[in-house]
Amino acid sequence: MFTVIRNAEIYSPEYLGKKNLLLAFDKIAMIEERIELPESIPHEEIDAKGKIIFPGFIDSHVHITGGGGEGSYRTRTPELTLTKATSAGVTTLVGVIGTDGTTRTMPDLIAKARGLEEEGITCYVHTGSYQVPVKTLTGKIEDDIILIDRVIGAGEIAISDHRSSQPTVEEMAKIASAARIGGMLSGKAGIVNIHLGDSPSKLSLLEQVVETTDIPIKTFHPTHINRTEELFEAGIAYAKNGGNIDFTTSTIPQFLEEGEVKCSAGLKRALEAGVPVERITFTSDGQASLPAFNAAGEFEGLQIGSVASLYKEVRDAIVEDGVPISDAVKVITKNPASLLKLSQKGEIAVEKDADLVIVDSDFQVDTVFAKGKKMVVGKQCLVKGTFE
Repeated sequence: MFTVIRNAEIYSPEYLGKKNLLLAFDKIAMIEERIELPESIPHEEIDAKGKIIFPGFIDSHVHITGGGGEGSYRTRTPELTLTKATSAGVTTLVGVIGTDGTTRTMPDLIAKARGLEEEGITCYVHTGSYQVPVKTLTGKIEDDIILIDRVIGAGEIAISDHRSSQPTVEEMAKIASAARIGGMLSGKAGIVNIHLGDSPSKLSLLEQVVETTDIPIKTFHPTHINRTEELFEAGIAYAKNGGNIDFTTSTIPQFLEEGEVKCSAGLKRALEAGVPVERITFTSDGQASLPAFNAAGEFEGLQIGSVASLYKEVRDAIVEDGVPISDAVKVITKNPASLLKLSQKGEIAVEKDADLVIVDSDFQVDTVFAKGKKMVVGKQCLVKGTFE
């Protein structure tokens, strides 16, 4: 019920120095130079000397029920297992449906989210998939957000992609309006998660919605910004105009060879270009298919996105690209928590959820707490999913 963690360097994600932490049940109860509990209170003590503590990581774009299918039924990817998240330090997820909005359904997505919650981590979802009109649970985007506790936004809606429904400015404006109103009435984020392909139109559809309607630019959360060099540069301009941008950490060598921007290097470039760090997030696109298409748009093969890539790119940003630790960690903690209005997540602070990641001196994940419960210790998963 009570755990004292001593002697670690703490990044909240702002640097707090070497402190002691007291975890009480599922919350952070104290952050002090020294914490002493009476012997009459049963508790565990952890000496984290030489280690660093970060807030639990937030991965806000994961195909928790699996994705893919672009190469027919046999290419449907498997659903996420608990330890794929926890071993990577991820304690909060947002589940999405991608290309396949027919055999991947909202009831299945919500059921999987609830299952992951029962297994020990936090999980929300967005309503819909690539397709427009949006395939919701109740029939309306705003009703899903207002009435279903796990639903916090809409998406992922595909644009600038040969797999999208080619939505118009008017259609996208109505989607954004419904999500925003649903969020306002429920106290949720109400954002629209946008899948970007490699079409030359890039972000122009979103920019037209913002220019011609009253929809705020921050209603949209466009992802895969690092897909091409051209899209990356357009994303920099979009963020400097007030928008939020998201980099996808799962990749394959072919994509990088074809011009995809590596996330760790992209973060450094974006910061150097003057993008406020608060407008940048990383997501893994975990369990998604990573399909390769030829110039004619024909499917050639695929691999599977990995949740583990999320922190790997943050670590690379710190170790290889020289991004300050606090800035690098923000893109998978405080920034997504703020964007998604997850007030209990993303920071190490008193009364916040006790979601913590302890890394060693080489910045490798060592120990993970989710809502105060030890999930990973010494790089070994203590808690496994029901069928693992």
